[in-house]
Amino acid sequence: MNKLHVLPAMLIAALVALSSCNKDEEETDPTPTPTPSGTVVVNQNISQNTTWTSNNVYQLGGRITVLSGATLTIEPGTIIKGEAGTGANATALLIARGGKLVADGTAEAPIIFTSVADEIKPADIDAGNFGSPNLDPTVNGLWGGVIILGRAPISASSNNGDVSEVQIEGIPTSDSNGLYGGNEAADNSGTIRYVSIRHGGANIGAGNEINGLTLGGVGSGTIIEHVEVVANQDDGIEWFGGTVNVSNVVVWNAGDDAIDTDQSWDGTLNNFVVVAATGHSFELDGPEGSYQAGQTIQNGTVVASAGGRVCEDLINVDNNSIVDLSNIHFTAIVEGQRLNNVTAAGVTFTNITFDVEPANLGTYVNGAVPAGITAGGSSQANTSVLGWTWAAQSGGLDGL
Repeated sequence: MNKLHVLPAMLIAALVALSSCNKDEEETDPTPTPTPSGTVVVNQNISQNTTWTSNNVYQLGGRITVLSGATLTIEPGTIIKGEAGTGANATALLIARGGKLVADGTAEAPIIFTSVADEIKPADIDAGNFGSPNLDPTVNGLWGGVIILGRAPISASSNNGDVSEVQIEGIPTSDSNGLYGGNEAADNSGTIRYVSIRHGGANIGAGNEINGLTLGGVGSGTIIEHVEVVANQDDGIEWFGGTVNVSNVVVWNAGDDAIDTDQSWDGTLNNFVVVAATGHSFELDGPEGSYQAGQTIQNGTVVASAGGRVCEDLINVDNNSIVDLSNIHFTAIVEGQRLNNVTAAGVTFTNITFDVEPANLGTYVNGAVPAGITAGGSSQANTSVLGWTWAAQSGGLDGL
């Protein structure tokens, strides 16, 4: 029994000595090592104005929604990583109608959405290295994506006729935050500028994946400029109606369509590069209700094949599509790629060039070659403003 009393006393004495030793060390070290900034795991929806700062990495623990009335501000240079998950567990950042995302990066400090499997760190951004240090730019489906919803008009219908709002694909119907559409053409969902979205497109079931950037009923009051989508399992960018304009875009290695439009998107895509989508370079669908509006797609360059990746079709439209295509150059075209449905009355072509021999132009068009499409040409995109992208830093835009 005496030993039981002696051992605690000895232990206490040792702890006191150790504490004294540590104290001496602390007093002789005037500059202790600072605690590094860590990862902030986000598991709750955002219901009030919130700012994410560039000294942290923000990890999406599920489908995180910016609710109506709240604004999420993301500082330049911030990294956001989505956890792995499919089906109802797919991670995504969803901006509901009435919510706002102010993700206003810069060319020197872009905002990056990626997967938790990506080892990119804030120090990489600070050093000007914007590519993933460990993931190949073709790896996809590791998380969901970014979904922005607004109150601008859409063209949709049900068995009972026209509807002004519908549920966005990729979000379960049980979540009413997935509704989009309305009658506010100038609706404002925030600012998205110098943003790169990577390795997304998680499958939510029955072959239904999330796009890199989904825009549902987004209004013209929203600013979307300087956007890159890399290696998304589904489409790069998909518009569902709305009136928002988008400019200075790179879609690199999309697993399905690069540019996809539905439900009478009434806006303009200006200055873009598409590289090696494996679906359609353009999937341009027509109205789904009585409301009819069309889009303008202009000043772009499409690399139809690269690194063994080959797009299914060059341009695919419906009979009722409404779109003006102008100043677009297609290069790296291979046998079997086509411009489809050239008789769609609402589709116009102005200065569309295919980098093929003139005698072979007709083999890349499914039907008579429309006026405005010729062989030859050169790149139409202004790539000087796209140098901040991972695609440009890796040489993916060289020669364009």
